[in-house]
Amino acid sequence: MAYLLGIDVGTSGTKTVLFDEEGNTVASAVGEYPLYQPNIGWAEQDPEDWWRATYTTINSVLLKSGVNPSEVKGIGLSGQMHGAVLLDKDYNVLRKAIIWCDQRSSAECDQITSIIGKERLIEITANPALTGFTASKVMWVKNNEPHIFEKIKKILLPKDYIRFKLTGEFATEVSDASGMQFMDIPARKWSDEVLDKLGIDKSWLGELYESQEVSGKVNKQAAELTGLKEGTPVVGGGGDQAAGAVGNGIVKPGVISSTIGTSGVVFAYTDKVSIDPKGRVHTFCHAVPNTWHVMGVTQGAGLSLKWFRDNFCIEEKRVAEQMDIDPYVLMDQEAEKVEAGCNGLLYLPYMMGERTPHLDPNAKGVFFGLSAKHEKRDMIRAVMEGVVYSLRDCLEIIKEMGVDVSEVRASGGGGKSRLWRQMQADVFGTDITTINSSEGPALGAALLAGVGVGVYESVPQACDAVIKVKSRQSADPSLNERYSKFYKIYKQLYISLKQDFKDLAQIL
Repeated sequence: MAYLLGIDVGTSGTKTVLFDEEGNTVASAVGEYPLYQPNIGWAEQDPEDWWRATYTTINSVLLKSGVNPSEVKGIGLSGQMHGAVLLDKDYNVLRKAIIWCDQRSSAECDQITSIIGKERLIEITANPALTGFTASKVMWVKNNEPHIFEKIKKILLPKDYIRFKLTGEFATEVSDASGMQFMDIPARKWSDEVLDKLGIDKSWLGELYESQEVSGKVNKQAAELTGLKEGTPVVGGGGDQAAGAVGNGIVKPGVISSTIGTSGVVFAYTDKVSIDPKGRVHTFCHAVPNTWHVMGVTQGAGLSLKWFRDNFCIEEKRVAEQMDIDPYVLMDQEAEKVEAGCNGLLYLPYMMGERTPHLDPNAKGVFFGLSAKHEKRDMIRAVMEGVVYSLRDCLEIIKEMGVDVSEVRASGGGGKSRLWRQMQADVFGTDITTINSSEGPALGAALLAGVGVGVYESVPQACDAVIKVKSRQSADPSLNERYSKFYKIYKQLYISLKQDFKDLAQIL
């Protein structure tokens, strides 16, 4: 039996999962680490925390499984996109990584747009300049920390820093690198024009691979730390969304995914480059060779519910600990007692600014319609519904671009909630399905590894062999009609508050 290892370097922790070649989970482990927010809208993490979580979870998984390391035929990497890991000439980390949800680089986005040109930037990189992308983060360091910038010798994404620690290789792959804004997306290669104009040395970037290609092998030092066999192949892997899409079977037309993790993502496959001229959704290279994907992102999806849990659900957390269950189970039970629409309470999930469809780092979270009638349970459900409205924003644009939507597969932590899945069905007016695995990016990374080492013939063949639909929830037409009325107000609220968000930002 061949075994495959999938490693997902997430925002709250790194998850390592060992799979057999049929896609069954053999063992898994999670290593958590902190998020640093030195200022409002800033978000940083220590790459050494990612590495420590990675080698300890690999070691744990191998011990739990009892699998001989020689039977692990390949390793796939996935992780949070866009983070800027900066290394010096000795390959030491220069500063904490500025990660995906950081909003400090608004001025640098304007700078990049001015240097490259708005239309030309979208033509090359398929996206407008965004605070979430790596390019604006590197330019912020150039403008604000020149003593750091002048020492840069390598720029890596989070999962690619783990690749370096595992193999000693500086490499990335097309799906994750698409979110750096240094790539020519239609040509699937680094853009010399963008790099030259921004003053970024091409040698600072890793070698660019397709997602299933072998990019290196586990070196001696990493083998000693992890328990892996020296020489085990490590493939390109994928950004968390592309890898998660592979792990969800989003490798053919018509099937899209709706993922509620820390952020929320609606993800659609396309076999041609399709770009939204307004820049509201992202077009990136997919982890399947010679294909692309369209992706709408809402910044504060699961993050919003976690924030509410941590600050207002202390009792639920205490009871859940005594019952040995997840606090979100109790929160779901409370939210189920509230009728759709939360008695007129609406929530805007813009706690970390927003990407789709507003591209506004100044946007903030809002409860609207709060009255003395409302209770905590109303607020829990309002947060959940607000996140789904934000996902509908993404879905509507993808449909507008002519992408076929016949089935939506729910994934991420939020996809485990039957209530949240039903909300999506009712708000979208589309069937919501789940598959036989909830491992998402880790499974997708492992399948890519399996293709790279010859366990599977291709990415679609790997998905067909492993992934099956497990559940289906249909939309309630009457609830869809009711939700659509609230959604109309939800969309109007941002327009009404846009200038207020900007004015508030100028005071802070």
